Amino acid sequence: MAALLDVKELQAGYGVIEVLKGISIHVDPGEIVTVIGANGAGKTTTLMTISGIVKTRGGSITFDGKDLGRMAAHDIVKLGLAQSPEGRKIFPRLTVLENLRMGAFTRKDEAGIKEDIEKSYHYFPILKERHKQLGGTLSGGEQQMLAIARALMARPKLLLLDEPSLGLAPMIIIKIFDVIRELNRESNMSVLLVEQNARMALKLAHRGYVMETGSITFTDRAEALLNDPRIQAAYLGE
Repeated sequence: MAALLDVKELQAGYGVIEVLKGISIHVDPGEIVTVIGANGAGKTTTLMTISGIVKTRGGSITFDGKDLGRMAAHDIVKLGLAQSPEGRKIFPRLTVLENLRMGAFTRKDEAGIKEDIEKSYHYFPILKERHKQLGGTLSGGEQQMLAIARALMARPKLLLLDEPSLGLAPMIIIKIFDVIRELNRESNMSVLLVEQNARMALKLAHRGYVMETGSITFTDRAEALLNDPRIQAAYLGE
């Protein structure tokens, strides 16, 4: 089975700073893969480069058989790859409903868009209650739900999630991770998850990668990483 996302020897950075030093990762169809590591390891840069926001300096990114290396970010979304960014970055002066519609900016199928808005309300009922409310007035947890729902409006084959649990209450984190699991199980959606809560990420994922200073240092089945004494000592507080 060919990988849905295949990243090989990827190099990227900002200005004179090299952040990614030749990393290789892949995500198969229907798979949840997590990348864990300390702050500054390069996890967010990995997602931003896959999304086309940060340009590659070497290596290759192939998604669904297509080379993303020179592709504009909005064209990557059209292929079926959407990101929910770190820090949520919703549109604070737009309503919840308007934010959701912004997630469907590449689409013209109005009936399908309305159907997917209702699906968003199914996964996150609080968004239906708040649909006329400005995004900037929502709580942090509600904004995170909105950011994920907005990404889902692009109907992605692969959803990139950057630190979805950051700064949220435990009950909200559980709700968000339950929705990710449900999306994967019901629609076979592939997910690439960057997450500092390594324990929750590894319990959710099928496979994992450990990143340190721009390099992949471990990769294995998520369950094996959870039980690895080196990973426990470094990332799980054991």
